[in-house]
Amino acid sequence: MTIPRHIQQQPDRVSEPADLILAGNEMLADAEALARQTDVFSTLLTRNGPPPLWRREASFETLVRFILEQQVSLASANAAFKRLDQRIGDVVPERVLESSDAEMKSDGFSRQKTGYVRGIAELMVEGTFDPSDLPSKPEAARKELLDIKGIGPWTASCFLLFVSGDRDTWPTGDRALYVAMAKNLEMVDVPGREVGDAIALAWSPWRSTAARMLWHDYLGGRSHVPNPDAGFIEGTSKVLA
Repeated sequence: MTIPRHIQQQPDRVSEPADLILAGNEMLADAEALARQTDVFSTLLTRNGPPPLWRREASFETLVRFILEQQVSLASANAAFKRLDQRIGDVVPERVLESSDAEMKSDGFSRQKTGYVRGIAELMVEGTFDPSDLPSKPEAARKELLDIKGIGPWTASCFLLFVSGDRDTWPTGDRALYVAMAKNLEMVDVPGREVGDAIALAWSPWRSTAARMLWHDYLGGRSHVPNPDAGFIEGTSKVLA
């Protein structure tokens, strides 16, 4: 398989070392390795084709999206982000800090999530945190992210997977992954975090692609229509075929 032209045209603001051509080829190779190793992924690859690459920029905007996506549907998170974006014009730390509690609430932020994004914004304005630095130091990125209030293991893992492009990250606690896992492994019940994560260990060192394949199936596989407002780098929400 080859990477289509719209994936090869890397946007100007992609943070290093997010080379989309290399990342796309690596993901395809990992999907094929999973398919050779496990019948479930062989079936998924045949039924759905390779999953979208789904990459995001190393930015404040991306972290705001991840905070919004915690424990809610993507549709709800996207709607809240869109209202914020329309109100302040550009989702940057300074403009978020200028927003009142009432304005953030009207956008769809809970009090807790308002506090989280303000905390991140303050760190960035102070110059003590810069998400664009993280992809260049993947080993330290998780610890630095987890030190920030409001960023837990799921959010840190999503940053490493969608932004840094780590190939063996499993977003622990992701309900959609466990639902897709139960369906495709023909489990009686949806597994909890401990059981689901233990099963996923067998898919190392390709767990990032395993997660993408399961998410893709959860979203409908070949029938999935990408949302252009979901914050992914242009082209990466489309299937690489």
